[in-house]
Amino acid sequence: MRTNHMFLRVGRQVAHPCEPKLLDTRSLSSKIVTGYYLTGTLMAQETTTTKRRLSAGERQDEIVRVAIELAATRGVDAVTTQSMADAMGLTQGAIFRHFPTKDDIWVAAIGWVRGQLMARVEKAASQGEQPLDALERMFHAHIGFIVKHPAIPRLIFSDELRNKNPLLKQMVQEILGGYEAKIAALLHAAKVQGLARADLDEQSAATLFIGMIQGLVLQSSIFAGKRSLAEQAKKVFPVYLSAVRRTDDNCLTAEAQRNK
Repeated sequence: MRTNHMFLRVGRQVAHPCEPKLLDTRSLSSKIVTGYYLTGTLMAQETTTTKRRLSAGERQDEIVRVAIELAATRGVDAVTTQSMADAMGLTQGAIFRHFPTKDDIWVAAIGWVRGQLMARVEKAASQGEQPLDALERMFHAHIGFIVKHPAIPRLIFSDELRNKNPLLKQMVQEILGGYEAKIAALLHAAKVQGLARADLDEQSAATLFIGMIQGLVLQSSIFAGKRSLAEQAKKVFPVYLSAVRRTDDNCLTAEAQRNK
């Protein structure tokens, strides 16, 4: 019998020209895997290329934000430019390109606090129906700001920072002085409208207002989560309000003092 050499070879099978060709699965798998890694590499390169670079202002804001966040967990004195750089995935040199010294970062941080805090309390006060209501809204807005940014009191009242940098000390004095003046102005308006007691010392009451916040923050820090700052604030402010609000009793007391 004559063997058709077109279909058979000795020791090797040859496909019929009319039969469909079988896929080489090993070759196909290799091509798919290779294609997958090539595509992934290209996508990674594209992502890196198209990632938006931060402007100088945005990068400075980020550095300030990270510095404040680190101060909340480590304390102001323990924060270094290296720890900031590590948290941001940058080098120390990148930090110093935006701020020549670490003190410059804290100056920017205090400036950020002043802008953010005053904007928050002024907005809260503007929503008050009368001066004492505005004062209460300011108080709770301030507490809310501290709850959101627990490093702020450490930053403002850090002896290390204030003693090392006269500019920081001046900035903190300006923040507290401006804040006290705003509170005193609201208390004076409350007196004029007959809402606050006539014998009220507005300046001393304004100092006490800020002292309440400092005391609550200190207690919250000491008790480490056992006392809610916001909940304690809700309990404390009515006591303050009862001391400054006008009542028939303190009106009679004021009248008696004038007649002496």
